Amino acid sequence: MSYLHLSFYSAFTLSSLGLAFHRTHLISALLCLESMMLSMYVALAMWPIQMQSPSSTILPILMLTFSACEAGAGLALLVASTRTHGSDLLHNFNLLRC
Repeated sequence: MSYLHLSFYSAFTLSSLGLAFHRTHLISALLCLESMMLSMYVALAMWPIQMQSPSSTILPILMLTFSACEAGAGLALLVASTRTHGSDLLHNFNLLRC
């Protein structure tokens, strides 16, 4: 395993561990999701270079657009929940109560 693969795997693993263990604020969960998407984007962008493929793929650009849509939806949810609940603490959100 090369150092490039190790760095991508460790970035993704650290992001998923941050999402699993530091779920106090919604903004920290969104940042962990964004770092996971960024590590996947860099890995997919470097994949044709590692395989020495002459053609570039559209998959990294497609994933980057979905990541931007996810970030926009996440920030909209953050603003809406902060306005209704007063903070972005995840333990304040009760899904049973509307």
